[in-house]
Amino acid sequence: AVKHWIIAATLGDDSPIEFMMEMSEEGYVSKDDLAAALRAHQAAVDAAKSVQREAAEEYKRAAELRDEILFMQPESTHHGDCPICCLPLLHDRSKSTINLCCSKIICNGCDHANELREIEGKLKFKCPFCRQHVQANDKADEMMMKRIEANDPEAMCQWGRDQYKKGDYSSAFEYFTRAAELGDVLAHYQLALMHHYGDGVEKDKGKEMYHLEEAAIGGHPLARHNLGYGYWNDYGNAERAVKHLIIAANQGYDRSIKLLLEIFKEGKVSKEVLAAALRAHQAAVDA
Repeated sequence: AVKHWIIAATLGDDSPIEFMMEMSEEGYVSKDDLAAALRAHQAAVDAAKSVQREAAEEYKRAAELRDEILFMQPESTHHGDCPICCLPLLHDRSKSTINLCCSKIICNGCDHANELREIEGKLKFKCPFCRQHVQANDKADEMMMKRIEANDPEAMCQWGRDQYKKGDYSSAFEYFTRAAELGDVLAHYQLALMHHYGDGVEKDKGKEMYHLEEAAIGGHPLARHNLGYGYWNDYGNAERAVKHLIIAANQGYDRSIKLLLEIFKEGKVSKEVLAAALRAHQAAVDA
């Protein structure tokens, strides 16, 4: 029995030590065996604590690195720049056009300029970016599938949105997931919405937050605003909420300024921080 207790003690189990101390008092366990078991037990406990400390420190470092990436101000929104004029695309998607032949989003200005050039020159209509001939609307699905087969994340996300609107949540989730794995920011946001509302999947706050963070890192202002709103309204964490809202405001997102004003009234954000956010927001709007 003593041998078994000693072996268990070397694994860090407390119970054998208690038994051995009782048996030692009654003379069934020698002092030497008890001392050896105590040393082995303490060594096992110290080793376990060391591993736990290392794991905790590693987790802390990973969390700090994640926050450093998360709270970095994106250079632009997830829309990026028009590939022709290289000017930032506006938040309002009605101000831009997606071309199904190449899945490129073109600002309305460049699209209109290309259209005028073709009308004046009596030319056949072509995509302003890839120069393919514009196909009839009944060819739209065929062109989209060709882009999907070419592993185009923009096309996958667009197809997923089409399926989502039709109520085919299973297909939408599949294409959003594929697009997100290829780095599509909008697909991450759409997945966050599906996990929030439970559309075709179980509601999952953890997955919702993960996809919102990925979308925010990619420059999605609404995803960033929703993170700020969630930390303020659901978790009561004003510090993280304000950080997210300032970044969204710097991207020109109006609703984030309104929420910052509400938080300011609660005394959770200073006048200086609010004033800086207002200036940055106005600069983004004017740009």
